[in-house]
Amino acid sequence: METDKPTRSRHPIRRFFFWWFKLVLFLVVITELAAVAFTWITPPRTAFMLESGEPTTYQFVSIDHISRFVLASAIAHEDEQLGTRRGAFDIKDFNARVDAYLNGKPDPSGSTIPQQLVKNIFLWPDQSALRKALEAGLSTEFAYTLTPKRVLELYLNYAQFGPKLYGICAATWYYFGEPPWHVSEYQAAQLMGTLPLPSLVQRAKGGGFLLDNTAQSGWAIDYIKGASNVWVPMQIKNMGGWQAVVATIGVTDKASDHAATQDQPDACSTMPQSVADRLKQEAANG
Repeated sequence: METDKPTRSRHPIRRFFFWWFKLVLFLVVITELAAVAFTWITPPRTAFMLESGEPTTYQFVSIDHISRFVLASAIAHEDEQLGTRRGAFDIKDFNARVDAYLNGKPDPSGSTIPQQLVKNIFLWPDQSALRKALEAGLSTEFAYTLTPKRVLELYLNYAQFGPKLYGICAATWYYFGEPPWHVSEYQAAQLMGTLPLPSLVQRAKGGGFLLDNTAQSGWAIDYIKGASNVWVPMQIKNMGGWQAVVATIGVTDKASDHAATQDQPDACSTMPQSVADRLKQEAANG
């Protein structure tokens, strides 16, 4: 008597989508666990730091010890809707960016803070469709898992403010010789001007930014001057002042309210060793 022989599935397409579904589900679970982990942890290196190579100038600082002028400037310059938007981005803005990318046009809006954050932590600095898709998925998970306050804290700790210079703690000591809780409104706005072209920013020998014609790029000069003198002050004013801006992410106190804990390691009250080493090396090189 003839018996039926085992055969492969007669539905290869169904099998294909089943395996893709399992892969996507696995990735969603893994990335969500990563997002949850960032509620508590702040790793000392990101993908962008590793890609740029050592020596990296960096040190973590708690948001409690960051000037509220810095917080307000970052929101005003990078993502006004950080504390009021649901999710990582507005879907209309996202669709407009996709359309521009597919048609070879300039980006009409730019990335939000959650998008920039996950790019800095996990991804790489090109403009491929794959990277943008991963960025959209990861940033959505981060935006729904973390509070806007925590997202901003991570962003300011991982943002690049100069060549191999990461985080607001290292940036304020490097440029101004000041801890991040002592930064002025004008200095905070200047720092936001470094974000579009951090690899082109130069420190002046006496501190501050090199803003004359000997700088590497006129674009960097224009961004810093424009941010500090026009764009950031105007945006903060339009949003009701710095107190109103930081209130959108749930911050209602001042950095000075945490003066009693400025002796803690996460206060960045003394110059990080990596900054001191960098300044020493630059002085030796003339």
